[in-house]
Amino acid sequence: MEETIAVLGGGAWGTALAVSALRGGHRVKLWARDRALADEISQHRTNRRYLGEVRLPEGIAASDSLAETLRDASIVLSVVPAQATRSVLAEAAGDMPDGVPVVLCAKGIEQKTGKLVSQLAAETLPDTPLAALSGPSFAADVARGLPTAVTVASEDGDLAHDLAERLSAPAFRCYSTDDLIGVEAGGALKNVLAIAVGAAAGAELGASARAALVTRGFVELRRLGVALGGHADTLMGLSGLGDLILTCSSEKSRNFTYGATLGRGQSPEGLKLAEGVATANIAAELADRYDIDTPIIDATVSLLEGEHSVRELVASLMARPVKPEDHI
Repeated sequence: MEETIAVLGGGAWGTALAVSALRGGHRVKLWARDRALADEISQHRTNRRYLGEVRLPEGIAASDSLAETLRDASIVLSVVPAQATRSVLAEAAGDMPDGVPVVLCAKGIEQKTGKLVSQLAAETLPDTPLAALSGPSFAADVARGLPTAVTVASEDGDLAHDLAERLSAPAFRCYSTDDLIGVEAGGALKNVLAIAVGAAAGAELGASARAALVTRGFVELRRLGVALGGHADTLMGLSGLGDLILTCSSEKSRNFTYGATLGRGQSPEGLKLAEGVATANIAAELADRYDIDTPIIDATVSLLEGEHSVRELVASLMARPVKPEDHI
């Protein structure tokens, strides 16, 4: 059944989700704060700033007006960066259609408060049904129609299932869960770990080091995700382990690229937004608050703050006390 899906955010992921919704047979409206970008998407069917030469299908109605984008929407996808979500949703609140679910598609933790995106959205839109969409997905792959699987989560399991059905499209398969916190925690924390793995790659420390960082990093992700209220099984799925594997495997990942740049001893100035940079400090603070041992997350913070080199941090990790692997 055709319905109107409003996408807030004209970056790579927002544009890709708009394309997927269009392929799913829906009417799609997209909001971009930059009017020139909105005009490019609508009139020229490109988003060169964020998606390079990917050609977009006809039918995405892009605008710099929140009111116009939200009018008659039956689902709203919020795809602005995590640190901007509170302000954008507050700006959109007066135009948000009553009872229409908002699906949060940004991965991160609010720096000032340590809240997950759904928690800050609940404060901004107190009467709005909320869900989150997350999983192993590169925007360019989705925009090109390559096979992708993600998870849609809501505390209301029936809503999650309904949204998963409505947002699924050819080559874009949605699973559902009622573990909203687990899905969000996995999506946020994997970005921090991807910086660490990227740094090891950039420093040419070898595939073995990268595999160790992914594996032990996942232990930290699971520990902290469970402490925040997520389920261990969720963190083993698409939105946790699956997303971690993808984002730690390719320079298509902004977080991996950011880490690789640091690992090569280069300046990250001018790189595209990497959410893990904003999330690292607050993740370490939350780990300390819950008394969770997260040496890789802590090392990533040290790297980002310029306190130590990649090789110094890896040496310190290798020198940690020996203990059973299953002591997690």
